[in-house]
Amino acid sequence: MIQVLIVDDDRDIRDLVAHEVRQQGWDVLQAGSDSELTELLRQHTPDIILLDIRLPDQDGLTIARRLRAASTIPIIMLTGMGSDVDRIVGLEIGADDYVVKPFNPRELIARIKAVLRRTSAGATMPAQTPSTRHDCRHFAGWMLDLSARLLTDPDGNPVSLTNAEFLLLEAFLDAPRRVLSREHLLERTHAFEADVFDRTIDVLIMRLRRKIESNSHAPRLIRTERGAGYVFDADVEQTGQRIPVPD
Repeated sequence: MIQVLIVDDDRDIRDLVAHEVRQQGWDVLQAGSDSELTELLRQHTPDIILLDIRLPDQDGLTIARRLRAASTIPIIMLTGMGSDVDRIVGLEIGADDYVVKPFNPRELIARIKAVLRRTSAGATMPAQTPSTRHDCRHFAGWMLDLSARLLTDPDGNPVSLTNAEFLLLEAFLDAPRRVLSREHLLERTHAFEADVFDRTIDVLIMRLRRKIESNSHAPRLIRTERGAGYVFDADVEQTGQRIPVPD
């Protein structure tokens, strides 16, 4: 059963969202503060976290940064009207979506379902057989395994990607050395389906550069084409790699 953790100090909002979540047949956990959230996470691993940006004992952005450093649990930020700075910072630290208060509960449920659809493929992998082949893309010594949703660096070390970062990199690897517009990249990443603002893709690009560029301030793989979009400037090889199963 899907488990949703609601983190908000407003009891009325928690109860409203909890009612809508239960209507979907999902399980609900509730926390009104960072300390309550921390205690719940010692006992549970929810499928998704709805995190208010303002809490009494800690701000939601700091909490989101801590959560993202420790896990890949999807996070939807709940922000106030006009809080573009909060939304941008939330993007930078790896939030999967945001919803602006006051929100329509049905819209929130739709956002939860969309995030779960985008992240569920990487959450549980089916049992593999010795003949399983994975769809892999190789570039500049890196490998992106599309089947396992896994990125490894030139030394073979795994590199964690949020769902939006994974979809963005996949879009680039599908069209190397071609100019891709922001609109195209937004469509490919399903980035924040509503209330999209101009910096969404720019922030995702910045996050991805930090992970795959040797110097994110002088990028060589992801180039900016001013007024046009971005170009992935590397050769990409596609292989069907056989993945052995441990005994």
